[in-house]
Amino acid sequence: MRQEPGTEVLDRRVAEVFAGRVVRKDLVRKIKVGANVPVYVLEYLLGKYCATDDQAAIDAGLRLVNYTIAENFIRPDEANRAQFALKDRGQLMMIDKVRVRALESRDWAEMANFGNRYLHVPDHLIRRYPRLLEGGIWAQVELEYRPDEEDDNRPFYITEIRPIQLAGFELDEWKEGRRQFTTDEWGDLLLRSVGLEPTEFSPRTKLLLLSRLIPMVEHNFNYVELGPRSTGKSFVYREVSPYAILVSGGRTTVANLFYNMASGKMGLVGLWDVVAFDGVAGIQVDDKTAVQILKDYMDAGSFSRGR
Repeated sequence: MRQEPGTEVLDRRVAEVFAGRVVRKDLVRKIKVGANVPVYVLEYLLGKYCATDDQAAIDAGLRLVNYTIAENFIRPDEANRAQFALKDRGQLMMIDKVRVRALESRDWAEMANFGNRYLHVPDHLIRRYPRLLEGGIWAQVELEYRPDEEDDNRPFYITEIRPIQLAGFELDEWKEGRRQFTTDEWGDLLLRSVGLEPTEFSPRTKLLLLSRLIPMVEHNFNYVELGPRSTGKSFVYREVSPYAILVSGGRTTVANLFYNMASGKMGLVGLWDVVAFDGVAGIQVDDKTAVQILKDYMDAGSFSRGR
């Protein structure tokens, strides 16, 4: 698609103000097709290897991104193969979501796709990245196999973590950059950030599309969007943020949504910043009290169940 002259100016200004943090969304689309990887993971890799205007360097970077995904990203059904590869090679680097459970005796890390819940993790990594204790982070994880250590039954060790998603946030830096754009320009930049081309939409449509992001930044904001299929309603909550979860149609329970009294574990509403329901009309709630608890939560921003 040919860019309008105004968008080219905006591209240059964004690259100047937020140098090293700009990702070309057209490259994301090229990589995303056929890769079951969250968009923010792809954007991290593209920002690392394709942050240039040189087409030859971009082509080389794309090959490197594809190679990195093929070699380091594993699907859940490949967990056994990955564990065998780690034992065979002794060292391995993987892209996965890692979190830490702080137990009474010691702390254990687990990786979502690697399929092992007892990974040794150094204390200094937990202190450096506290979000490991808050639901986990997507990261490049370096692993070692140490069969001769004291704990032979659990020989997998995490030696380094390089966060892919945001590990820290300095609001002042972004506020200073925001001052260099008009309101309309900033709105266009936000739309670009979720993969939409603002020149294709009217001012009213732009505001409607931006309203999808309000639950990401506003406490206790309840939002319902009605519309036909393939208009991006669920995309924002599935792909844009690692702190939002999309619940698709099917059966759900009070324990799954709020609190499991048997296991003492918090449900989705307590663990995620944003909980979105895809096709809410098709979701069946077995316990009708869930509807009342959800209504109370949407009204007051808190809930109680049992204890």
